[in-house]
Order: sequence, then C-alpha cells, then structure tokens
Amino acid sequence: MKITDELRKEVAREHLNNGRTIRSLAAEYGVSSSAVNAWIQKYREECQNNPQGKTQLELMEENRRLRKEKEELEKENAFLKKAAAFFAKETV
Repeated sequence: MKITDELRKEVAREHLNNGRTIRSLAAEYGVSSSAVNAWIQKYREECQNNPQGKTQLELMEENRRLRKEKEELEKENAFLKKAAAFFAKETV
C-alpha cells in the first residue's frame, strides 16, 4: 500500500473524528505508532493555519467528545435500568 498525503490525512481524521486509537490505525496501515502520531500532529498544524480547516478540526474534536459522552451516558442508563429492575424485584 502506497502512503499518500491524502491517506495520511484520512488516518488523522479517523483518529480525530471517530476516536480510533493510534495503535489500531498503525496496525491497520502497517506503519509505526509514531508515524501515525506525526501524521495527526501535521494535520492539526495544517488545520490551525487554515481558517476552514481550523473549523473542521474543531468540529471533529467536538464530534469525538460528544460520541464519548454519549457512550458514557448509555452505560449509565444501562446501569440504572438494571438497578431499577433489581429494586423493583426487591419490593414485590
């Protein structure tokens, strides 16, 4: 697989937007974790120097944060459902 600039950017976006780990991306593309980390840093720098890119970067990071928050809320909700079922069983 040839590593192009577009592929490097796509890998960085996968990490920033979807929360993929550096390790999993490195394994998938057959490169070192330090290479993936460097691609992410370079992409961030490019976005910071471009107003449109900066906005896109901010949106990707917010999207990642919201996905993580959603996941945590779903876990809490599942726990509360189990607790409610347990206490409903106890009162019967």
